[in-house]
Amino acid sequence: MSEKYDYVIIGGGSAGSVLGDRLSADGKHTVLVLEAGRSDYAWDLLIQMPAALPFPAGKRLYDWRYKSDPEPHMKGRRVKHARGKVLGGSSSINGMIYQRGNPLDYERWGADPGMESWSFAHCLPYFKRLENALAADPDDEFRGHDGPVKLERGPATNPLFQAFFEAAVEAGYSRTPDVNGFRQEGFGPFDKHVYKGRRMSASRAYLRPAMKRKNLTVKTRAFVTGIDFNGTRANGVKYRRDGKDQYVAAGEVVLAGGAINTPQLLQLSGVGDAEHLSSLGIKPVVDLPGVGENLQDHLEAYIQYSCPLPVSEQPNLNKAKMPWIGLQWLLGRKGPAATNHFEGGGFVRSNEEVKYPNLMFHFLPVAVRYDGQKADTKHGFQVHVGPMYSDARGSLKIRSTNPKEHPSMVYNYLSTEQDRREWIEAVKITREIMSQPAMAPYNSGEISPGPSVQTDQEILDWVAKDAETALHPSCTAKMGPASDPMAVVDPETMKVHGLDNVRVVDASAMPYVTNGNIHAPVLMLAEKAADLILGRKPLDPIDIEFYQHGKHPADAGTVKSN
Repeated sequence: MSEKYDYVIIGGGSAGSVLGDRLSADGKHTVLVLEAGRSDYAWDLLIQMPAALPFPAGKRLYDWRYKSDPEPHMKGRRVKHARGKVLGGSSSINGMIYQRGNPLDYERWGADPGMESWSFAHCLPYFKRLENALAADPDDEFRGHDGPVKLERGPATNPLFQAFFEAAVEAGYSRTPDVNGFRQEGFGPFDKHVYKGRRMSASRAYLRPAMKRKNLTVKTRAFVTGIDFNGTRANGVKYRRDGKDQYVAAGEVVLAGGAINTPQLLQLSGVGDAEHLSSLGIKPVVDLPGVGENLQDHLEAYIQYSCPLPVSEQPNLNKAKMPWIGLQWLLGRKGPAATNHFEGGGFVRSNEEVKYPNLMFHFLPVAVRYDGQKADTKHGFQVHVGPMYSDARGSLKIRSTNPKEHPSMVYNYLSTEQDRREWIEAVKITREIMSQPAMAPYNSGEISPGPSVQTDQEILDWVAKDAETALHPSCTAKMGPASDPMAVVDPETMKVHGLDNVRVVDASAMPYVTNGNIHAPVLMLAEKAADLILGRKPLDPIDIEFYQHGKHPADAGTVKSN
C-alpha cells in the first residue's frame, strides 16, 4: 500500500515553503513536500551567513547549475543559471533583496483577459500578509507588520551609499523613503531578507516553523521523475530517494519547482506541446503549447569603479580577514558577514516612453562578481544595472525522457530593438550618476567596462560579452484563461488547463516578469494560491493610490537629500 497525501507539493523552495505552511495550518489536510535537494542545515554557514552569498552558486551541493543554450545575440555564450538545490530553494542561495515590483506590474497582469483578480489591489493584501517590514512606519498602509517574513532595511550607512544617493539627485532623479511603498521610482535603502544577522529564507520563515505539525511531512533528497496520470487526473507522483524508485498517491499535485523545473516536469509527464512530446516518444496527456514558452528573465551587468578613499568593503574580501569576520558573525551575528551588502539602490525610467521604472540599480560598496571574483583594486564599488521588463522572450524544452538531463533553454537576451536600446540607456545613465560632484571624492576611475567602451555598439558588445543573468527566470507556465492558447494555468484556481487536480504555484505562473527581484512576488503569489487551493475567499482588495509618473507632483513621496 503506497502512502497517500491530500496535497503533494513538488519543490521545497520559495513557493513550496509557503504552501507547505499554509496548506497544513488548519490541521485538516495531510501535506507532503518533496524537495530534490538537501536540507538547509542551521549550521551551514554558506546558507545562513548573509555575506557568504557568492559561495553556493556553482557548487554541486547547493546549485542545479543550469546553463542556457548558446545565446544567439550574446556571441554564442552559454549563460549560467544558478538555482537553489536545497530546502528553501533559491531563497537559500540568492542575494536576499526584497523587491515587490511596481504596482503597475500588477495592473499589467490584471489588464489581461481573465486576470482581473491579479491587479495590484488584489495582490497588495497578500504582500501585507507575508511581510513584517521592520523599518516601515507601523501606520503605513502599503506595508505588512506581522507576517512571517521579517525584513530589515539598509542601513546603507557606508558613505559610498550616501554619495550614490546624492549623486542620483544631482543627476535629476529623486529620493524615495521606501521602494516597496507609495513610490518605487527613486533611490534609497532597500529591504532585505535578513533578520538579526541571518538569512531569512522562505524555509526559515514558513516551512521550518510548520514542520512540527503531524500533518506536514517534508522529504529532502527526493527527486521527482514524473506525475502518474489516469486520463487527465493525477493519481500520484513518482520520485527517487535513497537510491530507490518510490511512489506517493495524491489527492492533488502542486508543482512548485520554479520556472525551469516545473515546465520540465510537465513535459516529462505528457503535458505540453503534443508534437514536441510525441517526437521524444512521450504520449501527450494534454496538448498545451504554452508549457515552456514565454520564458522571461532579467539580464544585468556590473559597472565597477576604483575608490581612492579607504571606505569600501574591498579589504574584507582578503582571505586573511575572513576568519575574524566569520568569528564576529558566529559569536554575535555581527560585522561585515551579517549583511548581504545590497543595502540600497534605485529605480528609474530610462526614457519618457515608459510609464514606470524600466531600470533597477543595486549599489554595492565593494567591487566583486556574483561568483566571488574580485576586481583588482584596493578599494572599489559597483552598480548592478539592467532593463527590467524587456520584450525579449525565450523558451524551454526537454531534450529527452531522462528527468536528470537539463532542458534546452534559450532566453534570447538582446534580441529586440527595445532591449538593446534600454541597455545603452542603462550604461549611460549609470555613468551620468557616477560623474556627479557627490561621487567625485570616491571615484578614481571606471574599471569595467572601462573608458575604452563608449559608442552604442561598444556598449552592446560589452554587454553581450560580460552581462550575467540576474537569476529571475519566470513565466514559463503563465496564468491566463483557457481561451488563450498559450496560457497554462487558470488564474482563479491555479489548476493546469485540461487537468483535474494538478496546479502550478511558482514563478512559472507569472504572465510577465516584475520590474525587480522576483522572490517577493513569488511569495505573494503562493500566499494567494494557498487560499485558492483551499477554496477560501481571497482577501479583500485594497484600493489605494500609488505613485504614477505624471499624475503626482514631481516630489510626491520623496525625501529631499540634505
